[in-house]
Amino acid sequence: MQYCGMEYCNDDDSDNSEKKLYLGGNRNNVPSPLLLRIEDRPRERLIRDGPESLSDQDLLIVMLVSGVHGKNVTMLARDLLSKLDREKTIPSVADLGNLRGMGKSKACIISAMLEFGRRKWAGGQFIHNPEDIYNLIKHHADRKQERFICLSLNGAHEVLAVRVVTIGLVNRTIVHPREVFADPIIDRASAIVVAHNHPSGNLKPSDEDKEITIRLKTSADILGINFLDHLIFSEKSFFSFRQSGLIRDSGMNNKENSAQSVKINGSQDDGGNLVLMD
Repeated sequence: MQYCGMEYCNDDDSDNSEKKLYLGGNRNNVPSPLLLRIEDRPRERLIRDGPESLSDQDLLIVMLVSGVHGKNVTMLARDLLSKLDREKTIPSVADLGNLRGMGKSKACIISAMLEFGRRKWAGGQFIHNPEDIYNLIKHHADRKQERFICLSLNGAHEVLAVRVVTIGLVNRTIVHPREVFADPIIDRASAIVVAHNHPSGNLKPSDEDKEITIRLKTSADILGINFLDHLIFSEKSFFSFRQSGLIRDSGMNNKENSAQSVKINGSQDDGGNLVLMD
């Protein structure tokens, strides 16, 4: 065996394709970072451009360092990210270790990293404008499926929690007000912000986007929770309902008035739809 930068490879195997596979080569079209040019690998980009330049998956690749035979580090990072996206709290070491390729050592490292980040930086973030919201959630923009996200805030608009409520299809996700407000109520949140990504990059709200905004604002008013904003976002930019004047602190309780207040001239958006469940 010899060490090949980030992962071990077998130099006794005469079959080059097998070597490439062991390096994390092209199984399921998920190449290993070792097959990239050195300057394009996640660790080198981290050193050169800083952590903010890396996707969530790339950050996990740097922390995981290597994969296992038949499952390269990119595949492992992808599976881990998919799991973390669906969790509302930090998974246990045992739970993380159930992922093939993790093992106890990697699970401990990831668990410790998540907890340290929560202790060090989770609190103290305040929402002053839509840009503050976007900066907290934009790392979700590269996902191929729509994600509906809810931020719980206290009375000073300090962030209490950021959670993925639902994960949908490429251009559609199902949203129920009950699921959106369940955790903010437990958080004793004074306000919430919701957001969802449009994988197509088209930020124009669809009729379904407007309808769920009306429904959530009405529900928030009943619960006594301030509904601050609804963002639609992509990797490059975002659309804010409040910044665009489409959310008002009064007049949203009446559904007819609400629908009028979020009316936008132009064609229907084909970037993504929120499906409202009754």
